[in-house]
Amino acid sequence: MLRTLDPKDWKNQDHYAVLGLPHLRYKATQKQIKAAHKAIVLKHHPDKRKAAGEQIVEGDNDYFTCITKAIEILSDPVKRRAFDSVDPTFDNSVPSKSEGKENFFEVFAPVFERNARWSSKKHGPSLGTMDSTFEEVDNFYSFWYNFDSWREFSYLDEEEKEKAECRDERRWIEKQNRASRAQRKKEEMNRIRTLVDTAYSCDPRIKKFKEEEKARKEAEKKAKAEAKRKEQEEKERQAELEVARIAKEKEEEEARQAALQAKKEKEIQKKAMKKERQRLRTTCKNWNYFADNEADSVKMMEEVEKLCDQRFDLLISRDRILQSLNEILASASKEDSKAAVEKQVEEVNAQLQKEREAEVQARQAARSAEQASGGGGGGKGWNEEDLQLLIKAVNLFPAGTNSRWEVIANYMNLHSSSGMKRTAKDVINKAKNLQKLDPLQKDEINKKAYEKFKKEHTSVPPSIDNALPSERFEGNDGNAAPWTTEEQKLLEQALKTYPVSTPERWEKIAAAVPGRSKKDCMKRYKELVEMVKAKKAAQEQVAAKNKK
Repeated sequence: MLRTLDPKDWKNQDHYAVLGLPHLRYKATQKQIKAAHKAIVLKHHPDKRKAAGEQIVEGDNDYFTCITKAIEILSDPVKRRAFDSVDPTFDNSVPSKSEGKENFFEVFAPVFERNARWSSKKHGPSLGTMDSTFEEVDNFYSFWYNFDSWREFSYLDEEEKEKAECRDERRWIEKQNRASRAQRKKEEMNRIRTLVDTAYSCDPRIKKFKEEEKARKEAEKKAKAEAKRKEQEEKERQAELEVARIAKEKEEEEARQAALQAKKEKEIQKKAMKKERQRLRTTCKNWNYFADNEADSVKMMEEVEKLCDQRFDLLISRDRILQSLNEILASASKEDSKAAVEKQVEEVNAQLQKEREAEVQARQAARSAEQASGGGGGGKGWNEEDLQLLIKAVNLFPAGTNSRWEVIANYMNLHSSSGMKRTAKDVINKAKNLQKLDPLQKDEINKKAYEKFKKEHTSVPPSIDNALPSERFEGNDGNAAPWTTEEQKLLEQALKTYPVSTPERWEKIAAAVPGRSKKDCMKRYKELVEMVKAKKAAQEQVAAKNKK
């Protein structure tokens, strides 16, 4: 192959092929190039061939000149880069869009890989796969759109400035060469840009990213629209609330003004009524209450006070009656005034009598209904004391107590002052009826029981007002408030902490229960003991009955 080379056309020869390195080319090292050159020189040097009897061509016309040019160019880094830039075996083609759409990675991956040899930066990013992230793909195209190529085309200069005869000719040659190199560099960069644009338009990942970005923007747009809608709804709701608030405030203000006006009118009426009552009393007093003796005068005075009674305001419109009565008394004689007052007194007494009768009938009806709903209790009545005792027993013996209702009935029979003997069926039926009561009625029962308890425990016989305090309960100062759960726990703990043998035991127990005196603690202890004894007695009696 070397013998067929034209020494005069050395510039168009493949220098790597001349040295026997076509398989390595730009990847060949200087060591490999020198070794290949040495091997070829030993074989094709003119002296070797001449010694072998071969006819040698004189001067530069021998093909050995091609070997000399090859080592001269490939051993010089600058000249070698110039030759590598125009490597005749390099494929400068760019795939079309139709080729890239079908098999994008198979078509473009090798193209970018072979063009990456021109990059000034080593280890550029690879094309990647379909699973590459957006950052990896964006980094790849950013690298190629800003591609920095070291490829230059000085090897293709048509004129050599060394052959110029003068300085002006050399300058002209340099100018022509620079223009030719710039044009080829521009064409090379356009080729790279075309390659990148074609790959970008065919890249399925870019299409996927664009669709994802579009979906994201649509989602953001919908989210913004939804947020705007909610904000508008919130504004409308706030506006409605503000309107409602203003309307409510206006309504409340109107109601307040109406109540204030009603209060003023009521005060006026009250003052007028007070004036009329005072006028009636003064007039009757001036007539000595239309009586000749003290007894009749006192009796009439009581009747006049009935007319002036505040409770009477609820029965009839007394303002007009008192006003008309005062007008009659102002102009009538003593006898006519007495007749008018007595007539009015009779009407008031009749009205009060009707009211009393109605109240008695209502009480009788309520008692009859209560007795009728007594169930198994038959005609056994339940007074307020029995009801309170039942409530106390139900709380004292909670659900789960053995023979609970028999124990409750026995407890009531032991502690009731009515003398009625209750059975388990009686207390069950009554407990059911109490559960059906309105909460207000239950509160009324508890309130009456508490008032009765307070009355019984605060009333002291006059004969012992001056008695000295006993040794057990010193003084009469005590806390009448009910014991709370926390105070009860503190008392029980103090009783355990300070046994009977402890000196000044009750003073220490009282100190352990904040807000309670020695008297309170001793009294509470006595109540608890009595309650426990009563509870045990009731349970033991029921147990004895069950054994029989």
